[in-house]
Amino acid sequence: MTTKSLGFDTPNLHQNLPNDRYYYLTEKGWEEILAYKKSFLENDFNPHDTKYLNKEVVASWLRSRELGINPYMEVNKPHLSLRQYKETMEKNNLIIDVTRPLVDTFKDMTILTSGYILYLCDENGAFLLQEGDMMRVPTEGLVWNENTIGTNVHSMCVRLKRPVQLMGPEHYCVALQNIIASAAPILDESGRVIATLILSQSLIERPWLESFQNLRSHTLGLITSLAAAVEVQIKLHINNEKLKESNLNLSIVNEKLVTTHSTLETTLAFIDEGIISIDRTGTIVHINKEGIRMLKLKSDIKEKINIKKFLCTQSRIMDLVLEGKNIDVEEALCVADDEQTYLVNIRPIVNLITNQVIAAVLKLTHIEKINALAVNRSGSIASYSFEDILGENKEFKKSIALAQRFANSSENILMIGESGTGKELFAQAIHNTYRPQGTFMAVNCAAMPRELIESELFGYEGGSFTGAERSGRPGKIELAHGGTLFLDEIGDMPIEIQAVLLRTLEDKQVMRIGGRRYKKVDFRLIAATNKDLYRMVEEHQYREDLYFRLSVLTLNIPPLRKRGNDIEVLSKMFVNNYCKKSGRKIQQISPAAQKKINEYRWPGNVRQLQNAMIYAVNTTHDDLIKPENLPNYILQDSGPFKINEVSNNNVLRLENLEKVAIEKALLHSNNYIPDAAEILGISRSTLYRKLKDYNISN
Repeated sequence: MTTKSLGFDTPNLHQNLPNDRYYYLTEKGWEEILAYKKSFLENDFNPHDTKYLNKEVVASWLRSRELGINPYMEVNKPHLSLRQYKETMEKNNLIIDVTRPLVDTFKDMTILTSGYILYLCDENGAFLLQEGDMMRVPTEGLVWNENTIGTNVHSMCVRLKRPVQLMGPEHYCVALQNIIASAAPILDESGRVIATLILSQSLIERPWLESFQNLRSHTLGLITSLAAAVEVQIKLHINNEKLKESNLNLSIVNEKLVTTHSTLETTLAFIDEGIISIDRTGTIVHINKEGIRMLKLKSDIKEKINIKKFLCTQSRIMDLVLEGKNIDVEEALCVADDEQTYLVNIRPIVNLITNQVIAAVLKLTHIEKINALAVNRSGSIASYSFEDILGENKEFKKSIALAQRFANSSENILMIGESGTGKELFAQAIHNTYRPQGTFMAVNCAAMPRELIESELFGYEGGSFTGAERSGRPGKIELAHGGTLFLDEIGDMPIEIQAVLLRTLEDKQVMRIGGRRYKKVDFRLIAATNKDLYRMVEEHQYREDLYFRLSVLTLNIPPLRKRGNDIEVLSKMFVNNYCKKSGRKIQQISPAAQKKINEYRWPGNVRQLQNAMIYAVNTTHDDLIKPENLPNYILQDSGPFKINEVSNNNVLRLENLEKVAIEKALLHSNNYIPDAAEILGISRSTLYRKLKDYNISN
């Protein structure tokens, strides 16, 4: 595979990435890999004929089994003594010294701050350096190679002498099955692998999603370019040492410098952000291809161009450059009458003698790309469609049909239904019908602290308040640009925030806290509630104008207890799905147990039914779910407190009734606080406070 197919325009410094090490993963392919790995470990299965597994991975699995590697072993046990570890570090001093400043630069300007961790390993797999914010492992004395942990990305990279990427179960050890790792070799002048750079991240639940496929290619290109930069720096150091030791011919030195410059140019071309070097006056000294594209310049620039030409009148960039600050700011650049917003990373270059700024390097990243990465981290992925919403009940099917009609409109939608009825499921299905390529941002207004909800929704500029991030943060509304904003439990939104939200819905503009200008946002709003908003409007607990803005299209979702035979359909589906997910034999529900399930009132609705079926599967010792395997609240049919059963008037005190309601909700939810809070219609923080007030243990 050429680097162009990975999203880059420049040839790779190493060998071309092979077709079989990066492929577009499908859901079927992922399931096949999981099945083959399970069969290989448990049944001595030979996977040579598997089309979804790379032949090099298969060969490594077989070697690992022949070596007697335990696939269920811990992978964080040291293999080197303290003396051996110190000797290894001293031996690789040059590689470490060269790599560390490059990694420090990349971690400030790339995705190393977004759930990744980067390792530098020597040729034998000994860990020399690590950086990033993902969970770390103790690296002192740690050695990862085929002889210690079986199939891994380092060993395959050394064996093949080219960049390699392994997805979760492709690793031999089960301990590594939840990560994706990309590695690139660092070669010496003879072409021998002297070290590897490894970039790891957590593997998402649905790795075949298009957004994750794009991130895979970006990660592989990034680690390859970083490895190339390390090689260049090592060669420069060696050449400088040779220059000190002998009188090299000047023409040879110049030739090497030209080669080095060309190599650095190629490395910069790997980076898909604009990299611009300027002097202290703002004159552009160097700019990479992506920067040329962003500023719409000619590729063969000959005249001097000043960055000020593209800065808005209120821009702070040049002031920050001259102040010598390492800072990240969000700025709008004006290019050919078109204003685009970028995150600008400013890295000044200071004269060590005069301590004055002589130049600076700017990195431009389009703000929509930053927002897309933030969405990726937030886990807001709409993975359900209308085909995933199951039900045979007549009223429920009417709700589905109405939702499908609403999905084709751009108007706001208000969904009304009890907690656990599947409102977010409907919201995701509507999103995937109307704007499947856009982002889906879900916000639970009840779960968010009152004092933080404004900054979470609207975002803030750096330094707006104590504890604010230095570079600021976009709000959920801003991140929903081009997609869907789902506001769950909209009835719990504070009254003072309702006015700001109304203004945003009317103008489709948002201003961050501490901001100076509005940003245009294009999103489709879906709101959901389990409360009677109209009654709240009449009681002046909710803004009337916001209510009518939200309820342009209203969708009522019936509770589970009114869906008849759907209870039986869903209970069997939940059992089947959970058994498949946990690798168990499919269990059946006995008629007696199904009768109990059908007769129960399900105040927690579909979510409570799903939890109950998971409980039943985990308490069954054979293949049949019996009544005794169901949660106690189903067997006891514990309903709400009945007033006519009260013989003591003291029980009618409001605090006692509230205490009884909380205890019943905890019983219904098996002491799971989020579900209990939803049943009671209050936030989790409120429930925790009341548990403390009433001295109720959970």
